Amino acid sequence: MSLDPITAVLNLGKEAIHKIWPDANKRAEELRKLEALRLGGDLKRLEFEVQLLLKQAEINLADAKSASLWQSGWRPSVGWVCAASLALMYIPKAVVMTALWSWQSYEVIATTENVARVSLPVFPDLGVADIIALLGALLGVGAMRSFDKNRGIDTK
Repeated sequence: MSLDPITAVLNLGKEAIHKIWPDANKRAEELRKLEALRLGGDLKRLEFEVQLLLKQAEINLADAKSASLWQSGWRPSVGWVCAASLALMYIPKAVVMTALWSWQSYEVIATTENVARVSLPVFPDLGVADIIALLGALLGVGAMRSFDKNRGIDTK
């Protein structure tokens, strides 16, 4: 039994059709009508989702066109914050942690007599996945804008 109420009702409809119409042709026709009703509901749901996305795009466009810096400037500010945090925190952190790991590895190798049995320290997690993902998403949006400019499409 399905947890989706629409599917459950459609399954009950199929059972009723099988019990009411013994003729295979009539039963097939009624099942086809029932399937058309189901697909019509899916298409309406898909149409609703598309309309919702289009409305959100209109809101985003209105935000970008706003004269208020608080409304239109939040996306660029997020990009600058990402770039600044990447430049000021994550890159120096990666350099320092890599240098420390290299020094520790060198010390382990230098103090071990049997180099074949050396167990190096685990390379540290730099913790940059979140900021790189956010920056990559923002750069992807910027790349799409550059692509539009090259094709001569003005999306402003």
